[in-house]
Amino acid sequence: MRAALVGVDFGKGDFAASLEELSLLSRSAGAEPVVTITGKRSSPDAALFVGSGKAEEIAGAVGDEKLDLVIFNHALSPAQQRNLERHLKTRVIDRTSLILDIFAQRAQSHEGKVQVELAQLQHLATRLIRGWTHLERQKGGIGLRGPGETQLETDRRLLGDRVKALRARLDKLHKQRETQRRARGRNNTFSVSLVGYTNAGKSTLFNALTKAQAYAADQLFATLDTTSRRIYLPEVGNIVISDTVGFIRELPHQLVAAFRATLEETIHADLLLHVVDAASPVRMEQIEQVNDVLAEIGADHIPQILVWNKIDAAGMEPTVEHDEYDKIRRVFISARTGAGLDLLRDAIAEYAKGSAEAHLEHLNVPDDIARDKGPLPLRGQPEQ
Repeated sequence: MRAALVGVDFGKGDFAASLEELSLLSRSAGAEPVVTITGKRSSPDAALFVGSGKAEEIAGAVGDEKLDLVIFNHALSPAQQRNLERHLKTRVIDRTSLILDIFAQRAQSHEGKVQVELAQLQHLATRLIRGWTHLERQKGGIGLRGPGETQLETDRRLLGDRVKALRARLDKLHKQRETQRRARGRNNTFSVSLVGYTNAGKSTLFNALTKAQAYAADQLFATLDTTSRRIYLPEVGNIVISDTVGFIRELPHQLVAAFRATLEETIHADLLLHVVDAASPVRMEQIEQVNDVLAEIGADHIPQILVWNKIDAAGMEPTVEHDEYDKIRRVFISARTGAGLDLLRDAIAEYAKGSAEAHLEHLNVPDDIARDKGPLPLRGQPEQ
């Protein structure tokens, strides 16, 4: 599918990096970017987002290049999308719709598919309902009496019923995850979640640490479904590591909301491994984007280690950096070659041991019990 990419520079953020990301997203969705059209504005045009002159330029490119699709690097309102499709006489989608489409292609598990469908329906609902408002306002008229309002209400009800059913299914899956999490808590199992910008190498690192076969590829959103594995570290015993969906700038709010059940593995983790693409020129901006999403889902209070991955591509050496409290803050590794993985395992073990010691202090365990002089008597049972 041949596509035009459209980006408007409003003077915020790294515009070139954002456009490059849109190109990667388009290819991930199966489109072939043929032409990129850019412009500068202080604010979006209310009707066409880009203004009439730029809309004519896009229409010319659509005709000359015989394009099937126009992809905007922004969120379009339902009215703007509808006006652009009429003006350009071709299909127009925005960044949100593009990401939703990629998610729909990549979801593998039942839970992932349910979450994607819920996000798609919530996005569709605004377009469908607002698209019918011309019938709602006319209140009938010649050839339009009754059916317009009836159809609108039918569509609203069908969408509402489906959304309600999907939410009920996700609630059930959430309860199952909560049961599994409580079981891990009773076993005092230390839990680690991999988070990071999409395509930072989280799944490759997950496979390297756990010897799992999770899908890993050099593309955006290769992983949508959370995968958890248990690994053994000599100094601390068994821990659980979870691989999660990657984050991206302007991640649609519907996706954050719909994937909350999956992201809860992150919320309830004891430690976050924040995986960074060390070879990316915009890595600092990507770190900020990930931290923003972590704050949005309530996981910004969890301790994290910055794992600078792909050091082989960045020309760096495996090493460890500590903060002013002598805690490991950064670990430089290559998940692909295995360089520095021993340093990362040591860092995880250090945090796990610290967490276990803090847990004992919190319980205020008496010294004699801490020295294994015997168990506490059972409740209601006299001491021997």
